[in-house]
Amino acid sequence: MSLDKRKVKILKAIISSYIDNAEAVGSRTISKKYELGVSPATIRNEMSDLEEMGFLVQPHASSGRIPTDKAYRYYVDDLWKKVESSSNTNMDQLRYIIEDKASELDSVFKNSVRILSQFTKYTSFIVAPQLKQSVLKRIQLVPITDTKILLLIILQSNIVKQVTLRLQSPIPFDQMERISVALSKKLCGYKLEDMDLIKDSLIEELYHMRESNSDTMMELLPFLIDQIGKLEDINVYSDGITNILDLPEYNDVVKAREFISFVENKNSMAKLLQLVGGNDLSICIGHENQNEELRDCSLITATYKFNGKLIGKIGVIGQTRMDYNTVISAVKSMSEAVNEIISQNFDDENKE
Repeated sequence: MSLDKRKVKILKAIISSYIDNAEAVGSRTISKKYELGVSPATIRNEMSDLEEMGFLVQPHASSGRIPTDKAYRYYVDDLWKKVESSSNTNMDQLRYIIEDKASELDSVFKNSVRILSQFTKYTSFIVAPQLKQSVLKRIQLVPITDTKILLLIILQSNIVKQVTLRLQSPIPFDQMERISVALSKKLCGYKLEDMDLIKDSLIEELYHMRESNSDTMMELLPFLIDQIGKLEDINVYSDGITNILDLPEYNDVVKAREFISFVENKNSMAKLLQLVGGNDLSICIGHENQNEELRDCSLITATYKFNGKLIGKIGVIGQTRMDYNTVISAVKSMSEAVNEIISQNFDDENKE
């Protein structure tokens, strides 16, 4: 039995209706809603064939039919051919919104997932690149109060990481400047992954500066090393996690709780995205997902490049009954916008 043109039209009509209403679809509904040029009886026979072919399933004996993961896969593969060649005419506007008040890469990521979640109404996420290969450029200490300072860690890729530290005793401004210069001089040129190797020798060298810069140097150093080490970790930014509660598929509280728990776990999300292919755009539908918590979901991800080498991913998780056309276009556009922002503002290779 083949999937001829009439079956394809009926299948797409059923998928479209189910995406809109989340209700099993009958032949009479398709006949009234879509001009297919065939009778309800013919549609009913074709639906029976589509069920036999694995594209539809009948939840209850007296109900209509709903699409299977196989049906969504066919629908998405056909749709992707059209989306792949499309261009985003609002790229400049999208980039402006993301960049607004976002002078640091962290802010770019946070803005991106917020906008993507608001637009799609689903859970959005972005995986920041691992920074272990990044090279340190400068360390700067900025006073906030007498016992609170801002530690700025500046990488050669122009990424700036900042963390607030509390001190047991104040550091005079001139000493703070000398500490910044000394730390920058010692750490400049080292990769983040080298920190464990040089930590002991670094502490020993800086220990001798106590006489000129006070004992606070030794109090500060362990915090610094710890914060730099944390930059190596994979970071996952997400937004709209509770949007899943608005979907009828997640009226089951236990099911919703399991989903939210999974998505809030950064390690789980990082592992999940490592399993997803490295194509520019990847779509996993329903049981194609290896994690039980996502078997009723579709995962749409796109890659972005960082300094031409490191790869990150941005995407959306929603129910399999999602508006794929809108979501795929949104994820693709957001990925392109993030790529362009990084290329223009954080990519060293484009600055030389």
